[in-house]
Amino acid sequence: MKLVIVDLGYGNIGSVRLAFRRFAIEPVLSADAHEIGAADKVILPGVGAAGYAMERVDALALRGPLTSLEQPALGICLGMQLLFERSEEADAECLGIIPGEVRALRPEPHRPVPHMGWSRVEVREPGGGIEDGDYLYFAHSYACDDGPATVAASEYGRPVPAVVRHGNWIGAQFHPERSGAAGARFLQSFLA
Repeated sequence: MKLVIVDLGYGNIGSVRLAFRRFAIEPVLSADAHEIGAADKVILPGVGAAGYAMERVDALALRGPLTSLEQPALGICLGMQLLFERSEEADAECLGIIPGEVRALRPEPHRPVPHMGWSRVEVREPGGGIEDGDYLYFAHSYACDDGPATVAASEYGRPVPAVVRHGNWIGAQFHPERSGAAGARFLQSFLA
């Protein structure tokens, strides 16, 4: 299997790559549209800011290639947020694969922003390796709109989609590479 991690030149590429190596898969890092398009599966990772990430996507001429992928693809953290139409972060126009927006989390007593740590998830649609009640590791200040694409959610002042599914795309707001056994199950399910 050829697994390509989209290399936008920033983010959690190293930890995502290491997570797949644990399954004896050596991912290819690439920003080449043809190589990404020829992959069996694609990962869009991310830790960072939506505005900068979309600048990188456009500078590398990857907007069209990413939105036209037909093979299974996974967006992680910021990579999931980029699947939506817009982000409040830098008022960024994102990929528009999933309807909805990404909005800032609002800090409240006992609920700081960024949301960093382990949160329990509720599974709305079974499958995908995540089980109802799993604790997953989150690190984010923005969250996608809850909607029809949400298949698992956490609560952080509002429902926060933890996993979304739309067509060939799956998105994980949590970090599967840092979420222990539950994260490993999620990644194995994607690979299967």
